[in-house]
Amino acid sequence: MSDTSNLLAEQRRALILDEVRRRGGVRVNELTQRLNVSDMTIRRDLDALARTGAVEKVHGGAVAPGAPLAHEPGFEAKSSLEPSAKEQIARAAAALVTPGSAIALSGGTTTYALARHLLEIERLTVVTNSVPVSEVFERARRQGTGADTTVILTGGVRTPSDALVGPVADRAIRSLRFDLLFLGAHGLSAEAGLSTPNLAEAETNRALIDSARRTVVVADHTKWGVVALSTIAPLSAVDSWVTDPGLPSPAAAEARTQLRELLVAD
Repeated sequence: MSDTSNLLAEQRRALILDEVRRRGGVRVNELTQRLNVSDMTIRRDLDALARTGAVEKVHGGAVAPGAPLAHEPGFEAKSSLEPSAKEQIARAAAALVTPGSAIALSGGTTTYALARHLLEIERLTVVTNSVPVSEVFERARRQGTGADTTVILTGGVRTPSDALVGPVADRAIRSLRFDLLFLGAHGLSAEAGLSTPNLAEAETNRALIDSARRTVVVADHTKWGVVALSTIAPLSAVDSWVTDPGLPSPAAAEARTQLRELLVAD
């Protein structure tokens, strides 16, 4: 793919489909560079190809039809995706936290970004099943920076995304109650709700939702329309979704019909 900035949509989509068939999948950020168009243009192309069944949308791109729904990227791989959007979301989500609250943070790279923005908020009790999230607070404690925060790390079996899941984590979570849950998600859709490739993580995330007074999903715009193996909960179980301005208007309109509140980070 060389000088393709002036390609017609049909030609561009044919090139994208050829890449999917040749490599098994493509990423939005790669296509924007190769085709010299915006990520919004690429996402529209992928939406159009997905509607015809030529590709399946996944987080950050698309794969050939029938690609495994159980594929779970590792924490490091996900950290490189949409970093600026995650920072926007983290700042907006941190503004929802009141000093002295008991909050929970699930596993995920967006909740990891959020943890760094919570370090200055006083008297927090943080429950998390994320090893990287707990390490954010532990590093601050050792360095003597940030506010005094009580951190409760659940036990459990570690997933590729560095979340602790399974019966041990579930029992620990169900014994607690918190004011606010910040929940990451592999995918959100009107049909499948919140979903994840990991069956055990889906159950642990359901325990988190059940123990929270308010559930706030923190996920960037690329997660919309993505469906993974296991449904965590319908969108009606979510109080708010904090996302970034990259969410297309049609997707935002559809999300608002399903959610109690959609918050787009400024």
